[in-house]
Amino acid sequence: MEQPADEGLDLFQPPPGPARQHPGDESPTEIIHLVDDDVYDDDYPDDYLEDDYQEDERAEPEYIEPTEESEDPPRRRRKPLRWVAALAVIALIGAGAWFGVTQIFGYDDYQGDGEADVLVQVGEGDSTNAVGRTLADAGVVASAKAFVKASADNSKVLTLQPGYYVVKTKMSGAAAVAMLTEPAARVGMLQIRAGTQLDDITQPDNSVTPGVFTLLSKASCANLNGKSTCVSTDDLRKTAESADLAAMGVPDWAASAVAQSTDARRIEGLVAPGVYDVKPGWTAEQLLGDVLKSSASKIQSAGLAGTSTVQGQNAYQVLTIASLIEREAVKQDFPKISRVIYNRLASRDMQRLQLDSTVNYLLDKPVVTTTDADRTRPGPYNTYVTRGLPPTPIGSPSSDAIQAALQPPDGDWLYFVKCEKNGLSCFAATLEEHNHNKDIARQNGAY
Repeated sequence: MEQPADEGLDLFQPPPGPARQHPGDESPTEIIHLVDDDVYDDDYPDDYLEDDYQEDERAEPEYIEPTEESEDPPRRRRKPLRWVAALAVIALIGAGAWFGVTQIFGYDDYQGDGEADVLVQVGEGDSTNAVGRTLADAGVVASAKAFVKASADNSKVLTLQPGYYVVKTKMSGAAAVAMLTEPAARVGMLQIRAGTQLDDITQPDNSVTPGVFTLLSKASCANLNGKSTCVSTDDLRKTAESADLAAMGVPDWAASAVAQSTDARRIEGLVAPGVYDVKPGWTAEQLLGDVLKSSASKIQSAGLAGTSTVQGQNAYQVLTIASLIEREAVKQDFPKISRVIYNRLASRDMQRLQLDSTVNYLLDKPVVTTTDADRTRPGPYNTYVTRGLPPTPIGSPSSDAIQAALQPPDGDWLYFVKCEKNGLSCFAATLEEHNHNKDIARQNGAY
């Protein structure tokens, strides 16, 4: 059904109903006069009849429908005063509604790109609202809502990773969103890959692969209000040499094994592979302590505990074996390499592991093979000369390497050689078979 046109708001318009008509002079209202002669019964009191008659005199005139020839009565015009009053009421209602919306949905916001540098931390699983509250608490934005509103048009906010970020105090919500989502804003991220050792490694092309100390030193760096927070590799190395490792979170079974050592290499293998978030501005002891404590949890999660023993090897020795596996093979060969090491350690005739990785550890050279001079040089890490395991791990073993060291498969292998360019090895139980595998490796160009 078609709705009648809206003629505007009239707060004083009478309720809907049939309009009252005013007939013209051509059809006047007829008033009938009543006479008292012989109309009422004499039984009624005189005063009652008189009152009734007076009431009839005050009755409204009887309305008679106009004839077709009568003209329509003029419509009553709305007075301008009614419109003014209506608009005034609307204005008051609108002002009140706006005040309410402002109170409920409004928010404070700074203007500009900020003032002083400040460090904030985004936590694991933080929502946009949580990040906004963190920024507001740090004085970065005037309110969490200022950041949330500005984030609505920037999807990069949803990809923020846990960690530390450099922003500024008293930033507008839009400026905070823009700065926080810039890659350069994140600081303190440390990534340790499996096999990484404490010190740098010089590659055959003379490029340098950074070790744990260098990586941690870089992660400690940030520029806050013109001041650098970098901790040097020398300070980290000195801390590793002298700090109370147990107090820094190193497991007791590992701390006791290296308690007498004053060499920085005593923490080798205790920094597990993974991503860490360290806070620029921490001291060398705080940096190492945080990484070592987190690493202890990673190592335990991999299945290695103080009670772990495999074929007479204690937990620290199993960690060392895992580091050898990591440096000697690709993941697919981890279990067989583990079996070769345990077989050699158990053999009375072949207790020398003869692993090039241990020789290269002190030489800081990541080559597959070693020279005769290298293999005859005395030292605790030269497993061509020294029986048994090296005194410490030689790098950061992955959880897969630790699992392989904890659960070596059955097998009689005593030898292996990389025989494929993709890093896969060939295994042998006899020296004759091993020499044959070496010929295959040369043919394949593996070394």
